[in-house]
Amino acid sequence: MTAESLPLRPSATGRALLNDLNGRYHRNALRVFLVVVLGHWAEHIVQAYQIWVLHRPVPQARGILGQFFPWLIKSEWLHYGFAIVMLVFLFALRPGFTGRARTWWTISLVLQFWHHIEHLLLLIQAQSGTFFFHRKVPTSILQIWYPRVQIHLFYNTIVFVPMAIAMYLHARPPKRDRDLPVQCTCAGEPLELVGAGRAAG
Repeated sequence: MTAESLPLRPSATGRALLNDLNGRYHRNALRVFLVVVLGHWAEHIVQAYQIWVLHRPVPQARGILGQFFPWLIKSEWLHYGFAIVMLVFLFALRPGFTGRARTWWTISLVLQFWHHIEHLLLLIQAQSGTFFFHRKVPTSILQIWYPRVQIHLFYNTIVFVPMAIAMYLHARPPKRDRDLPVQCTCAGEPLELVGAGRAAG
């Protein structure tokens, strides 16, 4: 049996998968992640519209999925599950970033880690029936001072903005980052070259 025919150990398989995700599949993985994030944003935007434009009570402002599956939108497992998905994507796709794009991506990862902690607190309370901070419902830390809908709009915004900046800088790296070693083929032509090409054409 040759070394090539030996089955990969789980650690080696995981490493190979991460290498592929941050190499040849990085662009497609980022696209899939972006679709997931935008779908989640659509839920929050529809919910905000229902509350502040249609003037529905918060329990009846259920976004898109909640209109068809009311029980689903009330589940803390759904919210925590999405927080974990976001965290896993941000962590797994980080090695593919370099330079300033990596800095912004890391900022998004750190903020999402805290967002995930807030959802974990809510999940623990919902599952245990023990509510923190002398409240009668599951309550996250910032929820002590601010309404839940506004808090999670805020969290999603502060996670999304640095993530979007990172994606832009990754696809269109600034001049000082162009010579950094990269694993993927996400970067297109630098903006200056695109503009110069159009001007010449």
